[in-house]
Amino acid sequence: MGTEQAVPTTLQQAIVFFADSANCHRFMVELRWPDGVVRCPRCNSGNVDYLPNARVFKCYEKHPRQKFSLKVGTIFEDSPIGLEKWLPAIWLLVNCKNGISSYEVHRALGVTQKTAWFMMHRLRLALQDGEGDGLLSGEIEVDETYIGGKARNMHAAKCDAKIKAHGVKGKAAVFGMVERGGKVRATHVAETKKVDLQRRIRESVEAGAAIFSDQHPMYTGLDVDFKHAVINHGGRVRARQHAHEHD
Repeated sequence: MGTEQAVPTTLQQAIVFFADSANCHRFMVELRWPDGVVRCPRCNSGNVDYLPNARVFKCYEKHPRQKFSLKVGTIFEDSPIGLEKWLPAIWLLVNCKNGISSYEVHRALGVTQKTAWFMMHRLRLALQDGEGDGLLSGEIEVDETYIGGKARNMHAAKCDAKIKAHGVKGKAAVFGMVERGGKVRATHVAETKKVDLQRRIRESVEAGAAIFSDQHPMYTGLDVDFKHAVINHGGRVRARQHAHEHD
């Protein structure tokens, strides 16, 4: 059965259809690789086999992390939620013309309301119109900053107590990604932890793109999926993997 025949037309059909892992697998494969050639999301090679017992693919090119699931390279990648929940959730979102709340998704799919809110938030970001569409590509600069009260508007004693004495405490963290000559993504983040920022990068940037960051350790490990170069405070660029070093 091809993808066009497999698309359910009602919510009940969607829930029943995607409850079958074989249907999820076939649907995702046909959607991601319509030419029938499964390609590695890390090196784009077609030298790939499916390992049915482990339910993962294996790329036979020489690079780290040769095995990958259907989720890798998609917005589902770092989520423990199964495709049997994600795919009906997408169906609901794109087919409900008047919008859908996380409570409706919670009741329809049998997930917690917190999980439903997370799913809808991520899906709406992925489906949003305008400049936010698509993954960033080419050369991407990433950085984080902290926004707080303006020191010049404070009494000197208050400035010392609230700004200088506490560093970033009390300030809002903002994480930004800039595609050179292209789009900009900036968002407030609750914490600037490595796992959170790298998740955002992988959700927003095409695998294999060149990423430029500062020397903060939260960016270490990006060279697994990207051409990662580190810019130190003196303006020098140090390549980690793939990216060429230049002064």
